[in-house]
Amino acid sequence: MSGKILLIMILLIITFVSAISVVYVKHYNRKLFVELQQLEKQRDEMEVEWGRLQLEQNTWATHARIERIAREQLQMITPENKDVIYIKP
Repeated sequence: MSGKILLIMILLIITFVSAISVVYVKHYNRKLFVELQQLEKQRDEMEVEWGRLQLEQNTWATHARIERIAREQLQMITPENKDVIYIKP
């Protein structure tokens, strides 16, 4: 009789440990899923920022902008044809 009680107690303890393990694994899985969603959101925000920065860089590097700055800030002008010297190789 005591062998049956011992076996039942062992099976109850194993069942309890198994149930606690299932709860822990479920909780950990949900925690990881929430972290994954946050990281994916952060990735998406960074991709949007990257696209915005590329557009901004292209805007700053346009030929018209560079020419305007050269004329206004550096007082540069386009040389006349008579002032251009061509060198033959």
